[in-house]
Amino acid sequence: MKPFLILQLRPEDEAANGEFAALLAQGGLPRSRAHRIRLDQENLPEDLNLEDYAGVIVGGGPGCLSDDPATKPPVEAKIEAEVLSLMPAITGRDLPFMGCCYGISILAHHLGAEVSKRRYSEPVGPVHATVTDDGAADPLLHDLPRAFPVLVGHKEATQELPKGCVHLMASASCPYQMIRYGQNVYATQFHPEADGDVFADRIRIYKDRGYFEPHEAETLTKLCMDAEVTEPRRILRNFVEKYG
Repeated sequence: MKPFLILQLRPEDEAANGEFAALLAQGGLPRSRAHRIRLDQENLPEDLNLEDYAGVIVGGGPGCLSDDPATKPPVEAKIEAEVLSLMPAITGRDLPFMGCCYGISILAHHLGAEVSKRRYSEPVGPVHATVTDDGAADPLLHDLPRAFPVLVGHKEATQELPKGCVHLMASASCPYQMIRYGQNVYATQFHPEADGDVFADRIRIYKDRGYFEPHEAETLTKLCMDAEVTEPRRILRNFVEKYG
């Protein structure tokens, strides 16, 4: 069985390790079937062949694609360039892809849509997301409720549905919560791998990164811990089961 390629964008060891563990656990993916690459620490292999993998999963990160290149930290610019370099092959061949949070910015930007902070940023915490009619017919969502809580926290968002994409999920504060390009290329604005414990760790780790005022950390942690966020992980599990 082919492994999944998991690309991580978080320079913080604790956050990266926690995300990786969550992706494995919530996706039902054995460690032996995951090829992990932390792009803050290593480059993509020169001989990388995406056909060797069952699918590609891209995690989130503290960077913003729409930040001014002149002020973007070199590690974030490097991570961005590495992920974007794969997108022509992924979309061109319709290879299985799941982009989480930052991943939707990468996909939308690659497809020519505006990604910016102009609208649709969401503070850290749970939001109520709804499944569209197209989403209800999608194999990753067909067995889920038509509405459920998801965990979010992002400064930028795609400002429009990228050309060629199907709109799968929405929320009142950010209309593009999940999209699909072709038949196999998916991206979510929310974090399908995350539960309250995962977000509690990220709130602590990123409390000084501008997502919220530091004094709000305790309140936000309780908000996330109290939220019953159980359905998003099924999306990740469905992705792994469909393509694995």
